[in-house]
Amino acid sequence: GPRPAPAELTDGNNEHLKREHSLMKPYQGAGSAAMPLWDFTGSTMVTSQYVRLTPDERSREGSIWNRVPCFLKDWELHVHFRIHGAGKKNLHGDGLALWYTQERLTPGPVFGSKDNFHGLAIFLDTYPNDEATERVFPYISAMVNNGSLTYEHSKDGRGTELAGCSADLRNQNHDTFLAVRYSRGRLTVMTDVEDKNEWKNCIDIAGVQLPTGYFFGASAGTGDLSDNHDIISMKLFQLMVEHPVEDETVDWTKIEPRVSLLKSPKDNVDDPTGNFRSGPLTGWKVFLLLLCALLGIIVCAVVGAVVFQKRQERNKRFY
Repeated sequence: GPRPAPAELTDGNNEHLKREHSLMKPYQGAGSAAMPLWDFTGSTMVTSQYVRLTPDERSREGSIWNRVPCFLKDWELHVHFRIHGAGKKNLHGDGLALWYTQERLTPGPVFGSKDNFHGLAIFLDTYPNDEATERVFPYISAMVNNGSLTYEHSKDGRGTELAGCSADLRNQNHDTFLAVRYSRGRLTVMTDVEDKNEWKNCIDIAGVQLPTGYFFGASAGTGDLSDNHDIISMKLFQLMVEHPVEDETVDWTKIEPRVSLLKSPKDNVDDPTGNFRSGPLTGWKVFLLLLCALLGIIVCAVVGAVVFQKRQERNKRFY
């Protein structure tokens, strides 16, 4: 049967589709330099079937950005994309990025867009720059930046990565999708790249603070190696979520992008699973902490019993 619309696979539904933040066929202004709600730059080319950020040529970069700032607190972005080219094995690159940032239309070294950005980036990295890595590429990762962090290409962004996963998303003969959900401080990234009509969890992080009023965009870049990086659609859905009463007093446009983690992203090291190692208060460390607490309670109880018994004996001698 026909493939279900991606919106039907998660909490989003077409009633909550925000067209002012969505890019869908037929693209208005296709073949021209003018689109009502989107701006594009660099090597980006808009056709009737896709938005090609880069062709399969070396040293190209391109991006497309929504003109309308998003003031939704809870949203879900569904991206229908295609990364493909003539390169075999690792002879292709560099990758595609999805953005929710304060800055827009600023070319730069991070998959064709600005470094030291403010906001959220999801990277679909197709080439391992670090030869010592044990990760399997293509690799999807997330980064939140307040403008102070630099994406390190030579390490594939490992020092600033929050979490990630491997995904076989290149040169597929079927549709490939990615969903980014942000709701009540929780960031979730899901993939549908196996032609199974189902979402697969990739990233799930709590404690994420993102302001409202930022812009959605997509960019891609090629270097010595290349690929076609195509966006077929970007659909944004508003999630209907209740917030605590105290949230009504917060100016969400003034929040600084940040993540409340048990450890700094800078402590991140390579992990074949694509995730953080256990944080300082997880796994066996939690067990040791609980064991020490239990032993401490037992020691206190024993000391208290001995002290109580000594007092009782002293009281008996007094009387």
